[in-house]
Formats: sequence, C-alpha cells, structure tokens
Amino acid sequence: MDLLKSLLKGDRVIWIIFLCLCMISIIEVFSAASTLTYKTGDHWAPITQHVTILMVGVIVVIVVHIIPYKWFQVFPVFLLPVSIFLLIFVAVMGFITGDRVNGAARWMTFFGIQFQPSELAKMAVIIAVSFILSKRQNDEGANPKAFKYIMIITGMVCVFIAPENLSTALLLLFVVVLLMFIGQIAIKKLLLLFGSIALVGTFVIGLALVVPSDTKIPFMHRLVVWKNRIINFIEDEKVPAAKFDIDKNAQIAHARIAIATSNLAGKAPGNSVQRDFLSQAFSDFIFAIIIEELGLMGGSFVVILYIWLLIRAGRIAQKCNRTFPAFLVMGIALMLVSQAILNMMVAVGLCPVTGQPLPLVSKGGTSTLINCAYIGMILSVSCYTIQLEKEKENAAKAAEEAALTLQAAEPTAQVLNSDSEFKETNN
Repeated sequence: MDLLKSLLKGDRVIWIIFLCLCMISIIEVFSAASTLTYKTGDHWAPITQHVTILMVGVIVVIVVHIIPYKWFQVFPVFLLPVSIFLLIFVAVMGFITGDRVNGAARWMTFFGIQFQPSELAKMAVIIAVSFILSKRQNDEGANPKAFKYIMIITGMVCVFIAPENLSTALLLLFVVVLLMFIGQIAIKKLLLLFGSIALVGTFVIGLALVVPSDTKIPFMHRLVVWKNRIINFIEDEKVPAAKFDIDKNAQIAHARIAIATSNLAGKAPGNSVQRDFLSQAFSDFIFAIIIEELGLMGGSFVVILYIWLLIRAGRIAQKCNRTFPAFLVMGIALMLVSQAILNMMVAVGLCPVTGQPLPLVSKGGTSTLINCAYIGMILSVSCYTIQLEKEKENAAKAAEEAALTLQAAEPTAQVLNSDSEFKETNN
C-alpha cells in the first residue's frame, strides 16, 4: 500500500479518470478489433498489443508525473525542431515512395514501431504556448508580442501537419486560440485571427468544391478527400433513410446503425454487430461501438469522464501560484477533451468524418503514449499544488501556535510587571 502511494502521487481523481478510461479501452478494443482478428488470424494479437502499449503508457505516466513541472519548460527546445523535421521527412517520403495509409503520409516506422510525428508536434506547441503566455504576462494581460510568437510557432507546425492531417491542424489551432483567450490575449487580435481563419477556410472549401477531382495541386493531394467528406456531410441530411447508400458511406452508415440499435443499457460487451463492418471500429468510430455495447448509460459515462477531467484540471490550475503550470494543465485538458468531443461528434454524425481517435480509449501507439504523457504532466502539476497546500497548512499551524504561545505568555507578563512603577520624589 505504501509502495502504491509512493508511485501514484498527485490528484487521485485524475488517476481514477485515467484508469477508468484505460479499463473501458481494454474492454472495447478487445471487442471492436474483430476486423484485425480476421486479417491476422490471431484472436489475442490485437488486444495483447494494445494492453502492452497501455502498460507502457502507465509507466510513462508514473515517470512523467514525478518530474517537477519546471522541467517541462525545456521540452519545446528540442521537441519543436525534432517534430518539424519528422513532419517534413514523413511528407517528403510520402511523395517519394508513395507509402501512404488511407491516402495520407502520417506515420513513420521506427524499429518496427509506427510513429506519428504530429502527436509529438502537438505536445511541443501546447508546452511552448503555455511557456510564452506565462513569460509575457503583465497587469493588463498578455504582452502583444506573445500573440506574435505563438502564431509563428503554431502556424509553422500547422502548415506542416495540414497537408496530411487537416483535422489535427485545425484541432491544434482551436486549442491554441482557447489557451490564448485564457491567457488574456487581446480580443481584437483573436477576432482578427478568427477572420483570417474564416477567409482561408472559405477559400479552401470553395477550391475543393470547384476544382475537378483529377487536378493535382502541390501539397493539396488530399483535396479530393476533403471535398468528398464535405459534400457527404452536407448532402447527408437531404437523403431519405430508404435511399441512403450504405455501401458508399459505409463508415457513417454502420456507426449510425450501431447507435440506433442500442438502448439504455446496450447489448453488453462483446455483442456488437457493427464492429464487423466498421473498418475503424477500434479507433475513429469506437464511440459508436461503446454506445452499441454499453448503451446510452455507458456512452454518457465516457462523456462525463472527459468533462470531469476538464473540471478537475481547472481546479488544479486555480490552485497554482504560478502561470506556467496553470496554462499547461488547461492546455493539455483542452486538447484531450476537444479531441474527444470531435471523435464523438463524428461517430454520431454531427461532424464530417475525420481521423481523430478517442483519447486513451481508441487503439493506438503514438497517440496513446503521448496522451499518457499528458496525464503525467497534469499529475506533476497536481503534486506541486498539493505541496503548496501543505506549505500553507504548515504556515497556518505555525502562525496559530505562535498566537497561542503569545496568548499564554500574556498573563505571566502581567504578573511580572504588576508592581508599581518607581517614582522619584523630591525631599
């Protein structure tokens, strides 16, 4: 028991949320990986691999959460250049070798393990933005130069991510904007940024709809994919259920069938039907399988866990007496929760299809380990706030003891000084 307490430091609620998400992940990935089982012919291989990654992830959490939060400020110094280099390398190799997964060059193989540089880049940007906001704070809010530095770093990373993974670039930009709002960046600058993003977005969407599908534009090779997803999402609501093409829109269709055929309690783990038709049931559409098997109650519980994580992170940030750990915790929580919301919206048909996994639940390698590192960072800051609270309690106790000692000394002083003062008399 003492060993567990020494290993599992920090906020207990964050640990509970993390372990609950891991347990749900093991159960649902084991159930949803039927397509992988069929391909490999090995029933245990997919879940064994996933459990191994989660176990490594737990070790990552334990290691990271014992690192003092101040050391995280150094991470972007080497994470940013390394991640940018890897993003460029993966993109270039995608063009040279044509080695792409679902039309996108997002992964590189390192000693037989697939690695996704964009996940590393997201972490580097969140830490860098938190550091800049913390160092550029004054009585009136953030220094105007903070916006400039943040946009240079974020823009540079997003430009390299967007051609291969537009949803990740937009998600990162969205979280950075929220973090800048929390960091008291001038509203005028944020409105100007929103206007610029809207103009660029309108231009890209217009270009996607107008340009013929066989047109090749440098760094816009996924334009056709974006175009089809936007058109499918817009036209989807106009198509009656009886005329819906289940083969053309298989992912969306089977995800909706999974949700529609569920109930309050679900079909129970292992009884999903649509997992056999959804190619990404264990990743991008795992929330649909969760609802099918665990019902609306299970789906709601998962949503509550993410909301609880955000609320708890907010409480940890409030207890900080320094700005960097507060911004870091909020940035990480916003990234995890925003990605979770995006994944859920895709599963229930409220957003065009994107390749965003459900954090700490979907089967994955790089994303799972990076998300575990995020949890470790939150716990590291919570350890710092717990230490602050102990110091405040000790200071309060010391002040109280000093006051009691002074009170006890007052009667003695009165007795000792009770004799009359000597007065000189003139004879």
